[in-house]
Amino acid sequence: MSIVFLVLASATLHPIWNLLVKKNADPQLGFLLLMAVAAACSLIHGLIAGVDFSTVFTVLPVVALSVCGQLIYGTCLTATLTRGDLSTYYPIIRASPVFVVAASILLFGKSYSLLTLFGISLVVAGSFLLLYRRGSHYLDDPVTLLYALLALCGTGIYSLADAHVMQHIAPQVLAFTVDSAVLPFFLILWLRKRSITRLQSDATFSFSPIYVLLPGVLCYLSYYLILVAYQLGGDVAVVTSLRQASIPISVALGGMFLREGAMTRRFVAASLLALGIVVISVYG
Repeated sequence: MSIVFLVLASATLHPIWNLLVKKNADPQLGFLLLMAVAAACSLIHGLIAGVDFSTVFTVLPVVALSVCGQLIYGTCLTATLTRGDLSTYYPIIRASPVFVVAASILLFGKSYSLLTLFGISLVVAGSFLLLYRRGSHYLDDPVTLLYALLALCGTGIYSLADAHVMQHIAPQVLAFTVDSAVLPFFLILWLRKRSITRLQSDATFSFSPIYVLLPGVLCYLSYYLILVAYQLGGDVAVVTSLRQASIPISVALGGMFLREGAMTRRFVAASLLALGIVVISVYG
């Protein structure tokens, strides 16, 4: 149950830092600063804990795979949200447990009980219903659909890589390496954006600790808890499924700022997702 608690705690923190980043005038700059703060947190935490950062070189190819997955996810997620509607394509992006299960079975010969697969199916279905909007048509824009599917694969890739790496190095080492590696890439993207367009004069980025430090700290804590869950032996398909608990939390946070309808459907969807989490917790 400790693994379940770690993942659910991580899922609770995830939408909070997302909300803080999105509330700033320049979310891309907010995300860039978040990555820098998260990298600093992992470095400080690792130094205090006395971990050996040089151990990353023993698993460098797999860490590189994790970095690639993060870059694919971040790039394609941004492209998807730029081209298409969040409520239309986000359910696809969040269906990463499907990729993880398929890859685990086909590539690594892993097997899952029917009850575990049933729980994962409930979580994916509940997540989809929570975010799906009536009238959405995926095939109207095949390019955006492709970006969403690539973002899904990116999540699955770095999840599988992280689960493997956590059997060999400390969480702080992986977090620092990944965050430091992707930071220059997102810095280049932001600088390129700034060279093309400028923020409106009234859109001033807030450099208060709430918007600069807090998101990065929460992001690191969320990622660290997931890595510890992997270190304790958490199965990657089960962990990625339990992480979907962040969806109803994000919906609830969004409801605090936006009046959203379809509450009956949302209640049914949240119930399916919760039931799936219970099944995975008991039988996964």
